[in-house]
Amino acid sequence: MISDDDIKIEFRSDVTVELVKHSAADSDVLFAARVSTLGEQSLDELKKDPERSRGLINYLMRDRHGSPFEHNSMTFFISAPIFVFREFMRHRVGWSYNEESGRYRELQPVFYVPDASRKLVQEGRPGKYRFVEGTPEQHKLATEAMQDSYRQAYRTYREMLDAGVAREVARSVLPVGLFSSMYATCNARSLMHFLGLRTQHELAKVPSFPQREIEMVGEKMEAAWAELMPLTYAAFNANGRVAP
Repeated sequence: MISDDDIKIEFRSDVTVELVKHSAADSDVLFAARVSTLGEQSLDELKKDPERSRGLINYLMRDRHGSPFEHNSMTFFISAPIFVFREFMRHRVGWSYNEESGRYRELQPVFYVPDASRKLVQEGRPGKYRFVEGTPEQHKLATEAMQDSYRQAYRTYREMLDAGVAREVARSVLPVGLFSSMYATCNARSLMHFLGLRTQHELAKVPSFPQREIEMVGEKMEAAWAELMPLTYAAFNANGRVAP
């Protein structure tokens, strides 16, 4: 039998988001929008007055002319708990995903345990509930219970593998708190839609109540995007964080 000493389990309370590849700039929005009236000469417009460009992007965002925001691409490497990915992959339009597979590789013992800043107690009912701070005793219980469950699940997983059980069968015993990794590719329009639903922000016209763990991913993606497309990002915030 495999003991806990034979398995080096890692517990994490954070997520990883890395921008690994991109072709994304405010100029992508400008030439795509201006082709409507200028045809192939729209590329020449990129060298003109920056304030005029700012105004055009804000107009497109405000009046929800969305297609010019699609002519760009960002690819992120993301490492997060499986339950985050299951919410993430509800976003289908404008997104492409490739995730590591438990059928083809042995899954590594890295598991999610929330830190003390994670609000634990739910009050109210769906649609109107809120989360509040947990007590030290609740945090201690959650941490210990999750760690014990993870150890038992991964030990069983390894025992099944060692006995010759196929990876695609043995993985069934692992919980959704297990970390997975994926590449996710999107454009600015699809990312804005994601951020509108998966982050809370004081400038949002439409309130959202995301699970904190997927919001952590969204915040890191947003920070990377804001540097690539500052005019578009500013217009997104100025117009209520609603995707055009």
